Amino acid sequence: MDLRYSPEQQQFAQDVREFTRANLDPKVARKVLEGARLERDDFLNWHKALHKKGWVGVGWPKAFGGTGWDSTHQHIFDEVTADEGAPQLIPFGLRMVAPVIMNFGNKEQQDYHLPKILSGENWWCQGYSEPGSGSDLASLKCKAERVGDHYIVNGQKTWTTLGQHADWIFCLVRTSTDGRQQEGISFLLIDMKTPGITVRPIVGIHGWVVFNEVLFDEVRVPADNLVGQENAGWTVAKALLEFERLKLARIGENKRRMKRARQLGDTQMDRGRLLKEQPWFRERFAQLQARLIALEANAGRFVERQKRGEPLGAEVGMLKLRGSRLVQAWEDLIVDALGMDASPLDVEFLQARTAPDGDFGLNQAIAATASSRRFLSRGYTIAGGSSEIQHNILAKQALGL
Repeated sequence: MDLRYSPEQQQFAQDVREFTRANLDPKVARKVLEGARLERDDFLNWHKALHKKGWVGVGWPKAFGGTGWDSTHQHIFDEVTADEGAPQLIPFGLRMVAPVIMNFGNKEQQDYHLPKILSGENWWCQGYSEPGSGSDLASLKCKAERVGDHYIVNGQKTWTTLGQHADWIFCLVRTSTDGRQQEGISFLLIDMKTPGITVRPIVGIHGWVVFNEVLFDEVRVPADNLVGQENAGWTVAKALLEFERLKLARIGENKRRMKRARQLGDTQMDRGRLLKEQPWFRERFAQLQARLIALEANAGRFVERQKRGEPLGAEVGMLKLRGSRLVQAWEDLIVDALGMDASPLDVEFLQARTAPDGDFGLNQAIAATASSRRFLSRGYTIAGGSSEIQHNILAKQALGL
């Protein structure tokens, strides 16, 4: 991927930067750059500003209301908005279920769901993992039984990211126990307001609610909400996981963390010298920066492959492996750079220190959530398929071992 921008692309980058500065709430930008916890409205207000501009459907075809940008313009948009502190657009609707509906859904599903995803009216979450069925997803047990023109869903999903905010959930459910495990799975779209759905927040060691359990008790789902054919959901799921793993390179997230680390290097003192003058910090920062450059170049290769309509293949899992580990490495560097300042882990104390109107400087605000972010990043090598499973997939499918 050639990242030497043309004059037109440079102008586009400037346009994105000016729009972001004019339309992003500075308090939200500060929270993002500090790594503080974001609320539902922080995400949605930015989403709606982009929708008004026509910049939400990044990667969507114009026929479905998308921007129609090529991969380079998408890269520029992601890079500039991340640099300016914009919240990440929640991917479950825009970048995961929407492409599934475009490619596997019928016209009625497309006409109903895609405009509501674009506008931000409907917030989506993912119902894949279950207790005992995470990386081994084909072993899932959440059952959907066809009764007339409805499916009756019973079971449980877990590790449902931001499910406490969601209006809809896309679910893999078991509709048959005959044959191979993969052959009895279907893909359902479920309204979270349907009676019988319970959301139970999972409070992490960092004190934040990011994940949830979602329980289904005799939940009636219209059969029209089936995407594709019954018992053919595994094909849909694999397509969605390709979209997910391409984004799990976490380029923007890594760049935000690099920016925090650079801020500390430029201002934080260590034994009478700025951190950036300390050999240990300079060496680690340079190593991580080089890894990020390599990750971005590899991601560009897969983006170009997707643009040409070629399958991404099992090797796309490399992006997930590299990107998730790199996030953890940045968080480790930030905590080490802060030293004892990063040690507090008291929820009320952290929330008070990161309040938008607090009187703390940027370094103090970064320190206030450093331990929480470090703990949260531990899950990055599990979510979306654990690193151990990803290594096995790459060994078998990419290397033929």
